[in-house]
Amino acid sequence: MFMNSFWALVPPIIAIGLALIIKEAYSSLFIGGVIGALFVANFQPVAALDTLINDGMVPAISDNAGIFLFLVILGIVVALINLSGGSAAFGRWAAVHIKTKVGAMLATFVLGILIFIDDYFNCLTVGAVMRPVTDSHKISRQKLAYLIDATAAPVCMIAPVSSWAAAVSSTAEDLDCGLSGIQLFIKAIPFNFYSLFTFVFIIAIGIMNFDYGAMVKYQEAAQKGDLGGLANAEETKISQRGKLCDLIIPVVVLIITCTIGMLYVGGFFDAESGNFHNIIGSFGDTDAFVALPWGGIIALIFTVIYVLCRKTASFTEAMECVKNGFFAMVPPILILTLAVTLKNMTTLLGAREFIGALMEGAAASLFSLLPAVIFLVGCFLAFATGTSWGTFGILIPIVTAMFPADSTLLIIGISACLAGAVCGDHCSPISDTTIMSSAGAQCEHVTHVATQLPYAITVAAISFVMYIVAGFVQNAAICLIIGAVLTVGTLVVIKKKVTQK
Repeated sequence: MFMNSFWALVPPIIAIGLALIIKEAYSSLFIGGVIGALFVANFQPVAALDTLINDGMVPAISDNAGIFLFLVILGIVVALINLSGGSAAFGRWAAVHIKTKVGAMLATFVLGILIFIDDYFNCLTVGAVMRPVTDSHKISRQKLAYLIDATAAPVCMIAPVSSWAAAVSSTAEDLDCGLSGIQLFIKAIPFNFYSLFTFVFIIAIGIMNFDYGAMVKYQEAAQKGDLGGLANAEETKISQRGKLCDLIIPVVVLIITCTIGMLYVGGFFDAESGNFHNIIGSFGDTDAFVALPWGGIIALIFTVIYVLCRKTASFTEAMECVKNGFFAMVPPILILTLAVTLKNMTTLLGAREFIGALMEGAAASLFSLLPAVIFLVGCFLAFATGTSWGTFGILIPIVTAMFPADSTLLIIGISACLAGAVCGDHCSPISDTTIMSSAGAQCEHVTHVATQLPYAITVAAISFVMYIVAGFVQNAAICLIIGAVLTVGTLVVIKKKVTQK
C-alpha cells in the first residue's frame, strides 16, 4: 500500500509541515522518520523500530561520517581563528573598507561565488569569514544565512570544477544521449535559470536595499542590535594581538588543502589512475566525504602551529578550541543525522519509482512544456526529500530518455532538472545545504528556512516561466536577458508595494 506511491512523500511532507508550524527541527525530523519507518514496516512497532535504527539512523551516521568529521574540524579551525583575533581583525578592516550594508552583502555574495569547489565548504567558510562583517553592519544572521545558502548549491551547480559537477557527470556518463557527462553538464549551464537568476536577485535586492516577507522582522530587529544569532553560541577569549593575516592565512590554507585533497582522492597525483594530471577527471572521481577531512586535518594542524608561533594563544587555550569547535557543530550534526534518516525512509518507500512513473506519464502529452514540468517535479522532489543529488540522480536518466540525443531540448530538460533540484534543496528544511547555511550563519535553522522561502519562491516562479519560454525559443541568450529583466522588474514591483504598505 505504501510502497512506490504518493505515501513515499508523506513522511517528509509531515516533517516539513511540523518544522514550519512548531518552529522546532529536531522533533519534526524525528517524527517524520518514525512515520516513514512505520510505513515501511506496515505499522508493526518492533519492525518499525528496527527499520528506523538499522536502515535509517545507523547508515545516516556511517555514510556521513566524513562530513561530520569535516564539520568538527572546521568548527575547531573557526574557534582557533576567533581565539587568535583574526575574525575581530577582519571585522575592523571591513569596518574601514566596507562602509555600507549593501557593500557587506555584495562582499558576502562575491566570496560565495569564489568558493565554488563544494557547497558544505562554501557554507561554513563564508559564514565564518563574513559574520563579523555583516554583524558590524547590522545585517541579521537570517539574511546572512540566505546569502550563504543562495551562493552554495547554485554556485556549485554551474561550476565545471566542483563536487556537484562530478556528481552530475557521473550520473549522466553512461547514458545514451550523445554527450559525455561533463559535456552535458557544461552545455546545461546557460539554461540553469534558477542558479543564474538567483545571482541577479541577490545583486538587485542588495542594491535596492529592501526586504520582504518574514525577513523584514529580523532585519528590523538587527537595526536595534538583535542580530538573531544562536543564544547559546560559545563566547571565547579573543587575543588583542590579532591581525588580518590571522584569518586570511588559515582560510587560504584550508581552501588549498581541501582542493588538493579532492584532486588527490580523485587520482590526480596517481600515475596508475585514469585521472593522472586530469583536473576534470579527478573532480569527477573524487569523494568529498574523504577529501574534505583529508584537507581539513592538514589545515587544522597548520592553524594550531600558526597560532602558537604567532603567540596569539597558549597551547592550553588552543586545545580548548577543540572542545568549543565540537560543541558548536553538535546542532548541525544532529539535524543532518535526522534529515538523512528521513531521506533513507523515503528511499525505502520507493520515492524514485513513484516520481519516475509520474514523469513518464507526463512525457506523452506535454512535450513542449516538459522543461517547465521537469523543473516543478525537481523542485517538489528535492524539497520533499531534502537532496539535490538524489533528485537529479532520479530524474537525469528519465530526462535523457524523453528527448532526442544531442538536441537543444535535451540540454534544456537537463538544465531544468538540475535547476529544480537546486531550488527544492534551497527551500527544504531537511536539506543538508540548508542546515549547513544555518550553521555557517549561527542562526536558528527554522527561522532561516522561513525567511528565505519568499526569496527562493520568487526566483523559482520566474525560472518556471522562463522554462516555458525556453521550451519554444530554445535560445539561452534571449531567455537569460528576458529572465534577468523579469527578475529586476519583479523586485521593483515588490519594493513599490512594500513601500506603500
